[in-house]
Amino acid sequence: MSNESELQRERDQRIAELEARLRRRGVGLRAPVMVVAMGVGAVLLGMLWKDLAYFFSSRTPLTLGAEGAYRYEALESNRYVQVHGIPTTRGAYGREGEDVFVVVGLRESPFLVRRRALPGEEWSAGRPPRQPDQRPFGVRGRLLAEEQAERYREGFKLLREQGEVQPKEGKLWMVVEGERPGADLGVPLVALLLLTFILGNGALLFRSLKRRAPITPNHPSPSGRGTG
Repeated sequence: MSNESELQRERDQRIAELEARLRRRGVGLRAPVMVVAMGVGAVLLGMLWKDLAYFFSSRTPLTLGAEGAYRYEALESNRYVQVHGIPTTRGAYGREGEDVFVVVGLRESPFLVRRRALPGEEWSAGRPPRQPDQRPFGVRGRLLAEEQAERYREGFKLLREQGEVQPKEGKLWMVVEGERPGADLGVPLVALLLLTFILGNGALLFRSLKRRAPITPNHPSPSGRGTG
């Protein structure tokens, strides 16, 4: 083999080794980023899981009964329910945009209800709230155990202190009026986007690692003459 051919072979080999090292270094830099991205996506998907489970739950309301005959054995968080009762004399008021909402209890029960304010229950921040409408009423909505309804903790605290509701085994329950399974299409859409993001990063990571081939140096043996 001529010296020129030998030099060309060594040059090609060095170039191939350099390209492989650069490719491997690129994978080494990208892999942690993709793993972190997948982890963040998984955490966000986990935070959405309760809402996603409710979206696909039964659309037939679970009947929890009425005053004096509540079906406590049927209590199940994150279910669509219907219940009837007599409102407490006091409630917790709040505002979302232009809408006023009231958290009111059902007397002698562990149930709280979050509903829109009725005519006569108008309220503005900084002013004393009105007494909630005292007519008995029925409501349908999403039932949440107290520990799963953190955003309403102030309402739970206020109505627990007033003593008109009766915790069941130390726990109160919230019925969020109007929240029906299958109604919020944004929930499965966001879940699908997150799942696609996680799987996409997983596929890219697998493909990058698969392309990463081990490098085995192959140095030419020095030529020499034998002796006779």
